Amino acid sequence: MTTNPESESQVAVSPETDALVEQEMAGQDVDLKRETKALIEAIKKRAQSEIQAARDLTREAYLAAVRRARESIEETKLIDPDRLEQSVQLIQQEAQKNWQSIADEIPRWGDRLTEAAKAAWTVLTQSQQSQSDNSDS
Repeated sequence: MTTNPESESQVAVSPETDALVEQEMAGQDVDLKRETKALIEAIKKRAQSEIQAARDLTREAYLAAVRRARESIEETKLIDPDRLEQSVQLIQQEAQKNWQSIADEIPRWGDRLTEAAKAAWTVLTQSQQSQSDNSDS
């Protein structure tokens, strides 16, 4: 594996990642640890970015749907204006409730991604431990 000094200097490693790698890879090469830390941080940043994108996209879709529903109802003029306002409020309340349930689910999705990264980490370190055990035999 070739190293790129420019990319290494740009990666900020969290204390949690640093402690995890140092604990799990004690005795390993410094370059291997550095690259592993960078990989974990990249996975975390990607997960955070995906979660934020999902939040933004979901919120925009919600606002657009409510706006379209209101415009559609206003254009028909078949409903009493007071009932129209009441209907729009009910739609907004229901959409807000749906939005809240989605927003509540996003952190759980982030936790699942974190668990997946930990599982990948375990597989990665077990593979290295197996190789070192085999070479010691």
